Amino acid sequence: MTTDIILAVLGWCIVINFGILLFWWFCLMFAHDWVYRIHSKWFKLSAEKFDEIHYTSIAFFKICIFIFNIAPYFALRIIG
Repeated sequence: MTTDIILAVLGWCIVINFGILLFWWFCLMFAHDWVYRIHSKWFKLSAEKFDEIHYTSIAFFKICIFIFNIAPYFALRIIG
């Protein structure tokens, strides 16, 4: 496997993961009540707890994107 292939894979991973992140954010921003109603049927959650869980999860997902996709991508760019 060459460096170019790994760079291409990491690049597409970044695009796909940020797409998922944006979709998640748009769902919470523009369909918050609908998403909350769906989740509150499955779990006993207050709106504040629901927001806290999603905010924390989005932050964790974003950090994982930086650690596992963006940092290796730039590291390979620097050495390649």
